[in-house]
Amino acid sequence: MITFLVGIAILIVGGAFYGKFCEKVFGPDDRETPAVALADGVDYVAMKPWKNKLIELLNIAGTGPILGPIQGILFGPVAFLTIPIGCVIAGSLHDYFVGMISMRNGGAQVPKMMKKFMGKSATGVYTIIIWILMLLTGVVFIYTPGDLIVGDVLGLDVKSNVIWLVYAVILLYYVISTIFPIDQIIGRVYPIFGAVLIISAIGVLVGVIMDGGVSMAAFGTGLLMQHPTGQSFIPVFFITVACGIMSGFHGSQATLISRTVRHEKEGRHTFYTMMLVEGAIAMAWAAGAMVLFGRGTGMDTGATKMVGIISREFMGNVGGLFAIIGVIVLPITSGDTAFRALRLMIAEQFNIDQKAAPKRVILSLIIFIPAVAILAYAKLSPGGFNLLWRYFGFTNQLVAVFALAMITVYLKTAGKNHLISLLPGTFYTFIVFSYIFHEKIGFGLEARIGGIFNIPATSYAISYILGVICAALFFWLVPKLAVKRKDTILNYKM
Repeated sequence: MITFLVGIAILIVGGAFYGKFCEKVFGPDDRETPAVALADGVDYVAMKPWKNKLIELLNIAGTGPILGPIQGILFGPVAFLTIPIGCVIAGSLHDYFVGMISMRNGGAQVPKMMKKFMGKSATGVYTIIIWILMLLTGVVFIYTPGDLIVGDVLGLDVKSNVIWLVYAVILLYYVISTIFPIDQIIGRVYPIFGAVLIISAIGVLVGVIMDGGVSMAAFGTGLLMQHPTGQSFIPVFFITVACGIMSGFHGSQATLISRTVRHEKEGRHTFYTMMLVEGAIAMAWAAGAMVLFGRGTGMDTGATKMVGIISREFMGNVGGLFAIIGVIVLPITSGDTAFRALRLMIAEQFNIDQKAAPKRVILSLIIFIPAVAILAYAKLSPGGFNLLWRYFGFTNQLVAVFALAMITVYLKTAGKNHLISLLPGTFYTFIVFSYIFHEKIGFGLEARIGGIFNIPATSYAISYILGVICAALFFWLVPKLAVKRKDTILNYKM
């Protein structure tokens, strides 16, 4: 319980101080924001601060801050420290600066900002990765809420034909929310969804506290324990928890809200603080999982099923159903804006005017056709969804590394403290590349060539070395890129 309380204190106190520090580094002022200067009634729409905060929270809070921490807590109580520390110095910083830099550049989507700050080569690679991530995110967030609705709410087999009807309803909502002006659909329903999300997380946390606190019985007395399946804490923990600490997907959502914020000084609470709230949600569900794991319940149960077990254990049948609905809301309110962000990215790339409804409809249909095909593959192929989820998790963190590099270039070019983004970017470069070098979905180096050096397949020896080299290159090359591109950036016209 002490570790959990220390983590909450880090999240609240550390977040407050570091958030103000990040705000001071950026320097918001009274200039007109894109929501005012470029108002078009579709994507550039000035909305009230409380509404922007809720929409931002729901945009970024997919199933990641729930499913990730439930799996991550299997590494031990250390998760209660790494989640808040990561949120404060990496995740919230990432979301704040991406949102604010976008605001300073006409509400540009991240690929367009990449072109300005990182150059054409980096932008070409990034654009392909982010488009894939947005598409995978949208599909994942049709699949997971659909299965939760059919399995935990309706009590039916997720392999029944009913699942396709539920998928179709979710997809229809995505189509509508992607096409219609942001304040007409998203701006109206999100406050309701936000209330469900926050109440469900609070309900789980209160239930845990009333139950007797956070038990460590299954983990002994240490902070870092052996994972039941023998997985390595570094890098697997940070890829697993992902959205609960930092997510590249969030950048695509912050740029949406950069077009609806009325004043720059609203940015810290809209972007930075809302990521802290997501961290708190992650902590609540991790605590619920730890209590049940401490009793020997659900250690071998999938994370999705654990959502229902945790909900009903700490909130009863009625409250548990409410909490499950909250978890269903999370991916739906991230999936719709994932598709919306993809539409805007493609529109920017090919200069397609989005004020005209027919053009929005045509572009949306182009996006949803491959999405349906990927969804069908994930559902009908054995192991299809697991493969989809692993690539989703990796690309999510890789995109965040690109964003931290862009933030570093922006800050160094502006003569500001660029170390605040360079250091977490360096760390996550090591995490991302050591993971993909080792895993079977990537290079699988230890399994492929480890025998030559008498290195077991489970070791990360080769992958760690290569990860360190990649991290060192990031730390050295990104500031040099800023110096090289300074004149180009200062004279660049969006």
